[in-house]
Amino acid sequence: MLLENKTAIVYGGAGAIGSAVARVFAGESATVHLVGRTHAPLVELGATIAESGGRVEVATLDASDRAAVERHADAVARHSVGIDIAFNATSNADLHGTPLVDMADEDVLRPVIKAVTTHLTPATAVARHMIPRRTGVILAMGGGREAVPGLGGSHIAWSALSGLCRQRAGELGPHGIRSAWLLSRLARPIEPVRGRPRGDRHFAAPPAPSRRRRLRRGLPRLRPCADHDRDRVQCHRQGAVID
Repeated sequence: MLLENKTAIVYGGAGAIGSAVARVFAGESATVHLVGRTHAPLVELGATIAESGGRVEVATLDASDRAAVERHADAVARHSVGIDIAFNATSNADLHGTPLVDMADEDVLRPVIKAVTTHLTPATAVARHMIPRRTGVILAMGGGREAVPGLGGSHIAWSALSGLCRQRAGELGPHGIRSAWLLSRLARPIEPVRGRPRGDRHFAAPPAPSRRRRLRRGLPRLRPCADHDRDRVQCHRQGAVID
């Protein structure tokens, strides 16, 4: 099993993404700690994982509560060899469907502040336990790079998280800790097919990356590159992944 004798914490563990990740981690023999604000769905998921032979613990707390998050991370590290994986799938209280020009400032900024807080706090707590062991993986889940109308502050929050992960990678990479930013690719609207009503909206999946791009993903860049790419190369050299 890939994660035998590993300990994983899944923040936002009762959500669609968090629960799916937790099941996979448990299926690969990791001890999974489910964390979330709502107790009942966490317990239900924990029971399902346990019935399948997985090792699981449940904790109810708010990922923005630094004291509670640190107490939980301390307890997990104390009762196991250490913390190997932290996966964050918390939600951001987004408001969708309204153009930015018609939104109140607080509605735009709410997901940005919440996303940064609920990712910075757990990552900081688990990193303190990973640094002495010089190993660990911190995973953040966010949206894609596509700018889609009507997303409110979501895309701004994802950009902030990308910067947070990049900063984290640069600082934690020298300690052997990998920081990964997981992107989801959004379907993009396309023009109606000839003969269909104009109101019949349909979507196309984003194009698959070219062979050249796939090959370049696994190789360091040797040519001059933009600041973003230079950051990527440096972080990879330090043993960290930023996206």
